[in-house]
Amino acid sequence: MGLSTSGETMPELGLLDTTGILRRPGVRPERTSSGLGWEHVYVSTQREQPYHATFEAAPTHLLILHLGGPVTVRRRISRSMRAQRIPAGGIFLHPAGRALDVELQGGLDTVHLYLSDSVLQKAHGQGGTVELAEELGSSDPLIEQLVLALDGVVRLREPSARTYVDHLVGTLAAQLARAHTAGRPVDRDSASSGLTSQQLMSARELMETRISEPLPVAELASATGLSASQFSRQFRASTGKSPHQFLLQLRLDHARRLLRTTTMPIADLAAHCGFSHQEHLTRVMRAKLGTTPAAFRRAC
Repeated sequence: MGLSTSGETMPELGLLDTTGILRRPGVRPERTSSGLGWEHVYVSTQREQPYHATFEAAPTHLLILHLGGPVTVRRRISRSMRAQRIPAGGIFLHPAGRALDVELQGGLDTVHLYLSDSVLQKAHGQGGTVELAEELGSSDPLIEQLVLALDGVVRLREPSARTYVDHLVGTLAAQLARAHTAGRPVDRDSASSGLTSQQLMSARELMETRISEPLPVAELASATGLSASQFSRQFRASTGKSPHQFLLQLRLDHARRLLRTTTMPIADLAAHCGFSHQEHLTRVMRAKLGTTPAAFRRAC
């Protein structure tokens, strides 16, 4: 990402390459990638206030990760307005080169990621041009973790982490090109291909709402209209994880957000996120992230 094909340094991607959402008066970014020299991606983390506006087409693809929620978002897709109640971890995706008509119906913490089309096409690498889908409230655990990792680099202001950033951006672009392209089926009805997007959203929203409580698979299955065995099989096909593994990841992600943004005692935080006790959270965090809650909080 550091050099153009001519060998000259490329200009940094910046605020003027975005849709304009971040230039609204009610949006004050907490941190951005400005000044880090990233040519193919611009990252901004902020609190957004409710609004309804239309934005002109931008040269970059827009990916928004919801850090909070659920909150209702409306957007125009194919000439009609569609609404979706999106939980924390939900994704909003808008392709480059298209005007955007969107309404946010509640205050929300978000990470915006703007991606150059050149890095997306390079990641596609199959001949022809790949076109991203317009998505509202989709779920992709890999995309979520990649965006959070890039936000982490921005938080620490690590100019020397360019190789790591290149790897994250390339992986994210490849995942977008593989799983979030226009014309790709969104609703999947067979057991072999997984849950429909609405079923997956219903299951995830129930997990988010009940994150501190024991949540039997039967209740998740009931929310999707499936038997427990059908649900477990189709859930794994959709996410690559069992419901238990997925819920554990949501709990860990929620714990990380609270460790970054609150001073809640770690024992209370662990219970709030659905862990049996502080030691349980510590074991999971050490196994998944190679750190402890206290060390993670100190590093933020």
